[in-house]
Amino acid sequence: MTNNDTLRRLRYALNIDDAKVAETIALTGRATTPDEVANWFKRDDEPGHVEISDPQLCRFLDGLIIDRRGPHPSGNVPEPLEFLSNNEVLKKLRIALELKEDGVLAVFQKAEFKVTKAELGSFFRKEGHRNYRKCPEQVLRKFIAGLSK
Repeated sequence: MTNNDTLRRLRYALNIDDAKVAETIALTGRATTPDEVANWFKRDDEPGHVEISDPQLCRFLDGLIIDRRGPHPSGNVPEPLEFLSNNEVLKKLRIALELKEDGVLAVFQKAEFKVTKAELGSFFRKEGHRNYRKCPEQVLRKFIAGLSK
């Protein structure tokens, strides 16, 4: 699943338009136009299609956190990650939507996808931890699908 697919699915699940995506990214201090955002949502074979980079998707997710929860008390906006894993996307979505473990499990249940508490915890661990587990694309896809239900 590409970053464009992830953002497209999130836009549908959260019911937001191109202008709102641009506003959300602007909360991180980087201006993006709705036209630029529209190019991210074009199909791969359409003229003008632009791939969204990991830092750009990270800015959207950080902006979503700021939009939903307010700015960090220090006022600092984190620098976007150069490489964004599925684990990081899942973690940032959990933070933005203010979900605890039970809330995340409920989202998976809406998508009719079974995830155990131990498995879920392994996705949120720090990379390098002995119980860390990479989040497969299917898990991220099902989580986003559960958000839209």
